[in-house]
Amino acid sequence: MKKYILTVIASLALFFLSSRASDGNGIKKGSDKAIPKPRVIIMSDFPPLDVIPVKAPYGAPEKLSDPDDIQSMIRLLLYTNDLEVEGLIESAGTRANIARKQNILDLLNFYDQVDENLRKHDKRYPTADNLRAVTWQGRDKTYGKGGMANLGQEMDTEASNAIIRIVDKKDDRPVFVCAWGGTYEVAQAIWKVKNTRTPNELKRFLSKLRIYSIARQDNTVQWLLDNFPDLFIIVADNTFRGMMSYAPGSDSTLTDINWVYKNIHRGHGILGLMYPEDTTMDPDKKGVREGDTPSFLILVSAVRGLNDPNKPDQESWGGQFIQPDPAKNHWYDGPGPESVYKWRAEVQADFALRADWMLP
Repeated sequence: MKKYILTVIASLALFFLSSRASDGNGIKKGSDKAIPKPRVIIMSDFPPLDVIPVKAPYGAPEKLSDPDDIQSMIRLLLYTNDLEVEGLIESAGTRANIARKQNILDLLNFYDQVDENLRKHDKRYPTADNLRAVTWQGRDKTYGKGGMANLGQEMDTEASNAIIRIVDKKDDRPVFVCAWGGTYEVAQAIWKVKNTRTPNELKRFLSKLRIYSIARQDNTVQWLLDNFPDLFIIVADNTFRGMMSYAPGSDSTLTDINWVYKNIHRGHGILGLMYPEDTTMDPDKKGVREGDTPSFLILVSAVRGLNDPNKPDQESWGGQFIQPDPAKNHWYDGPGPESVYKWRAEVQADFALRADWMLP
């Protein structure tokens, strides 16, 4: 217990110092690893807020999905001061295989009730309207199809077109795409650029993208790997499991349901109350699941000067990866889940602190 208390104190001190050391662009002064505020697109197979875990033996098909995207999105919203969120994309991904951007907008209605409190601690938190304006609709039923079955002419979506506009902005910073439910929307954007622009224009477009794919949920990720050796892409087939409370070898006392009740779900306002308690229908696995969260934690730790997100072989809150073929800018699981859960004390202490900020 003493060791845990000291770790929490150290983490809070690190957060305080890093916050004080930043300028208006989120750049940490005095750190040789500091990076500009990262540009981020989130692609999530985000379910209805009354989602029923997919293993439930009941419920309407459109509600049977994975509640952990709600958990990850709530954590993300508490880090929107450190990240420049340029897109919240509703993709079909897995489970119900339905994309409804209204699901994300519904959660933003609850963020709208706490964002003024958050800005008392950091004025850089965006308004709910800022985030609503960059919430985009993806395509239904992309899961389970081969890459080219999903891609092609007349397959553009509001979301894939938004990705092109975002990458095309006159901004030299890379765009980090966190794919929680599959890579379809960014793959379609790349397909369109490839088929409507010159090879040099395509090369420039690809050079600005940084994709972190949680598993291979709609198979377009394989199309990207097969066709674009220079495209920066992390494929986390296993590393993401380090966020889960029950990850073997991890300290579950920092992520179990009792921790969630104390630090997030109860007594932390309406947004905290929306954090799902049950994501698996397994009473022994209640608590933090958040399999998608490492995709943006790699940026959160980078803002703190721990790592360079352009170098995934470095340790980070979002894991550590290897590049098997130096001729390809493709990265895969390295140490695995341990490279995520080794930071659990720091990560959870910071999350709990920000959850307190939701209160008046």
